[in-house]
Amino acid sequence: MEKSCSLLVHFDKGTPALANEIKEALEGNDAAAKVDAMKKAIMLLLNGETLPQLFITIVRYVLPSEDHTVQKLLLLYLEIIDKTDSKGRVLPEMILICQNLRNNLNHPNEYIRGVTLRFLCRLNEVEIIEPLIPAVLLNLEHRHPYVRRNAILAVMSIYKLPQGEQLLADAPEIIEKFLSTEQDQSAKRNAFLMLFNCAQERAINFLLTNVDRVPDWGELLQMVVLELIRKVCRTNKAEKGRYIKIIISLLNAPSAAVIYECAGTLVSLSSAPTAIRAAANTYCQLLLSQSDNNVKLIVLDRLNELKSSHRDIMVDLIMDVLRALSSPNLDIRRKTLDIVLDLITPRNVNEVVLTLKKEVVKTQSGELEKNGEYRQMLIQAIHSCAIKFPEVASTVVHLLMDFLGDSNVASAMDVVIFVREIIETNPKLRVSIVTRLLDTFYQIRAARVCSCALWIIGEYCLSLSEVESGIATIKQCLGDLPFYSPSEEGEAAETKKSQVVNSITVSSRRPAILADGTYATQSAASETAFSPPTVVQGSLTTGNLRSLLLTGDFFLGAVVACTLTKLILRLEEVQPSKVEVNKASTHALLIMVSMLQLGQSSVLPHPIDNDSYDRIVLCIRLLCNTGDQIRKIWLESCRESFVKMLSDKQLRETEEIKAKAQTSHSQPDDLIDFYHLKSRRGMSQLELEDEVQDDLKRATGEFIKEGDDANKLNRILQLTGFSDPVYAEAYVTVHHYDIVLDVTVINRTKETLQNLCLELATMGDLKLVERPQNYTLAPESSKQIKANIKVSSTETGVIFGNIVYETSNVLERTVIVLNDIHIDIMDYISPAVCTDAAFRTMWAEFEWENKVAVNTVIQDEKEFLDHIIKSTNMKCLTAPSALEGECGFLAANLYAKSVFGEDALVNVSIEKQADGKLSGYIRIRSKTQGIALSLGDKITLKQKGGS
Repeated sequence: MEKSCSLLVHFDKGTPALANEIKEALEGNDAAAKVDAMKKAIMLLLNGETLPQLFITIVRYVLPSEDHTVQKLLLLYLEIIDKTDSKGRVLPEMILICQNLRNNLNHPNEYIRGVTLRFLCRLNEVEIIEPLIPAVLLNLEHRHPYVRRNAILAVMSIYKLPQGEQLLADAPEIIEKFLSTEQDQSAKRNAFLMLFNCAQERAINFLLTNVDRVPDWGELLQMVVLELIRKVCRTNKAEKGRYIKIIISLLNAPSAAVIYECAGTLVSLSSAPTAIRAAANTYCQLLLSQSDNNVKLIVLDRLNELKSSHRDIMVDLIMDVLRALSSPNLDIRRKTLDIVLDLITPRNVNEVVLTLKKEVVKTQSGELEKNGEYRQMLIQAIHSCAIKFPEVASTVVHLLMDFLGDSNVASAMDVVIFVREIIETNPKLRVSIVTRLLDTFYQIRAARVCSCALWIIGEYCLSLSEVESGIATIKQCLGDLPFYSPSEEGEAAETKKSQVVNSITVSSRRPAILADGTYATQSAASETAFSPPTVVQGSLTTGNLRSLLLTGDFFLGAVVACTLTKLILRLEEVQPSKVEVNKASTHALLIMVSMLQLGQSSVLPHPIDNDSYDRIVLCIRLLCNTGDQIRKIWLESCRESFVKMLSDKQLRETEEIKAKAQTSHSQPDDLIDFYHLKSRRGMSQLELEDEVQDDLKRATGEFIKEGDDANKLNRILQLTGFSDPVYAEAYVTVHHYDIVLDVTVINRTKETLQNLCLELATMGDLKLVERPQNYTLAPESSKQIKANIKVSSTETGVIFGNIVYETSNVLERTVIVLNDIHIDIMDYISPAVCTDAAFRTMWAEFEWENKVAVNTVIQDEKEFLDHIIKSTNMKCLTAPSALEGECGFLAANLYAKSVFGEDALVNVSIEKQADGKLSGYIRIRSKTQGIALSLGDKITLKQKGGS
């Protein structure tokens, strides 16, 4: 079995030193050579060598050395050698060591005394320690604090030994006296720690006697005091009030570590509003005073926890939390906005939105590289505020519309989606939004943003002036027709031919070929100059729609055609003059035909796609011949679908809020203390508040532990058979980052089992934390053995092993093989929510994909989807309305997050065959291989259903 080791030494792999070379170096007089030799000896011992011949050499030549480094290395050597024989008795040669240690403890140099005292802390052999105790106690009175603080640690470790109370019976009393006179902060901390661990009552008495001096104690001692308070209050809740006063007095300590611990302790011990407010204020103070980003993120996590349990108090501190946006780190800003958005109320929404607006304006002027991403986050936050509180929309919508032409496409996209939602939910703002959109439309650079803006223009331009402005804006952004001249088409065709024949030949006037392979063409009316295919520089001289169309974006062309069609249909309703209507209609038809011509010409490298072609042709037919039914579909049904989508989204959000707000309830006959009938004698306001909060928790069932014993029984796994001489079963508890196996082992024989050992091994990303121990098991008795296993990623793992034991009759060891324990990936995955845009982005980025073919007896698409959601513990992101109806097809996106922060994406695409069976694929994507494979295996195992 492996031995325990308290050293961690860097070891350069190379040729190991020989024992003879080490011996020679130790026998010499050169101190540097001795240091080197001692280091080599320690390395060999740590690597499993025994080197018995070196001991006497070290006693003769190293013990007398006065060199401090040699003496330090000697103590390390003594720490790792075997000091006992196979039966556990101390080796006789250790007496030589004992005399040397006594001399070191009385050495005139304080460093030698200190390192020797530190060495005694790691010594477990009573026979060696006992003669040294008087010398250790004398060191408690040494003039140097370094010696005193190590002497206290030595006293504590000796007192903690199994026979420690006999060796040092009066140790707590000695340390208590020492504590009252000691001035050095570090030595005081060690003394208080010793009382805390070995004589808790004395530590409490000392604390309560010196309660007024606690704020003046050093940081180290204050940290131990907080640890003591936490321990005492957990065991004795009635004493909480007096300790909470101490914590609140420490909240003004100069040390950031102390006030952070104080805030955490307050939250864990009390629910009184005064205490929680003090803790929250402390966290906000730390958030602003600390420059380390990691500290800020940790503090934000604490504030997030407070938000979920004490929202009312956190609402008052919303502006303090918002000040964290001054940090340039995006993660900090994202966390801050997430917390703030959950704390918005009608009272503070205007103030919050004003701050967010200021931040948006700041992103315009700054030169930071991540400004675009930060702006996007701010726009999403403002969007969320405006949806919850429509009255603030009017103050922000016009500011945000300035960013429709943002070079960051994602940010501009968020703005246009926000505008689309606000124009529907706030009818009062419709006119001003439409006017502003038409004024700024030419600035839009991205095709996706243009498409959405065109849809808004087509749906919400209702009056005559708006419809005419809408048509005029589109015409202006498309520029003069046609989109190319015949000479350009001829030149483009010639260029293509010349490139095929001879790539070196260059036409005298050919279109410039851009870096992405598209053509920059010139027409008689205007010039185009643009960079990437989907983003162009909009200006009044060169229409942005024209520039985008000339990159070959015919989907946008189809959207332009549909928008013009809607505007002409609406113009027919609001324009009394038929001449004007026909004129506008003719021009719209001309634009559509020109787009079709452009798509079929050789000016662009790629012809128009079939979908866009069909859509533009449909628009042309519609304008030539319009029926009332078609008019209704185009002018009313689109808007109705959008309204339904918004109401669905709102319904889902409301349901999620309701689900979060559900609290546990207690039984109607549970005992409740009444606030007004409470005895208030001698209680401070804080203690009274704390009592009341505890009563409220008792009344609402918050003290009731979750999960009942019946559920626990489902997690018990049988490891051996009933007929085996040793029966074992395990109760598996899965925490976030570790698994605890609570194994019950029962000796079913009439013999005593010796050296019984539970040996475990793991497969996958699981690691055993402790080494197995040996136990002796009496006949028909049982033993509880705990094993901790660390988990480092979301992956299906297997724990397997055996039980090994000896009996008195048989010399051989008996081995019983245990059943395997399979760790389920579902314990680490929880349903989560993300936006469609974020899902698509992750889907494109993640490199691991696992494709599982659908193979099931379930015949209903919706039922199969529900079965997969239940089996994989994931959240369906696809709206319920999108899954309604019977069409024989179903596509849905599922999402979950692991406790390690990994994302799991699943796309279910299924089709109902003619014979009623389902076919299709379930695709899983993730950043890591483990989660994709494990989830795929789980789906393959569970998808059949019906069993």
